[in-house]
Amino acid sequence: MEFSVTTRQGRVGPVIEVAGDLDMATAPRLRDRLLDVVETGARTVVVDLTQVGFVDSSGLGALVLVYKNLRERDGWLGLAVVRQSIRNVFSITSVDRVIPLFGTVRDAEEGSPADVR
Repeated sequence: MEFSVTTRQGRVGPVIEVAGDLDMATAPRLRDRLLDVVETGARTVVVDLTQVGFVDSSGLGALVLVYKNLRERDGWLGLAVVRQSIRNVFSITSVDRVIPLFGTVRDAEEGSPADVR
């Protein structure tokens, strides 16, 4: 599967849609897109990982970096993840204790804090 990152406006802020494998070759593209979105002033960001088949440590690192960047700005990052194998990576690394995981983009949007919207 070809890797792609697209941005669209969601109900509470930008939604970054990712498709393909999120690894050391592709993580910089996601990181750069997310940092661009944060730099434009977004405070609530949802990353749609429902079309991602694999995540490695560099993909996790990119997401954690952006999470920290948003937190410094009193922002919020939520992830839409459906594949159990991807959820397991977040669980094993305890990233899911810091960045909330949701089953759908809609659930993530509804789960975002009202004071950040």
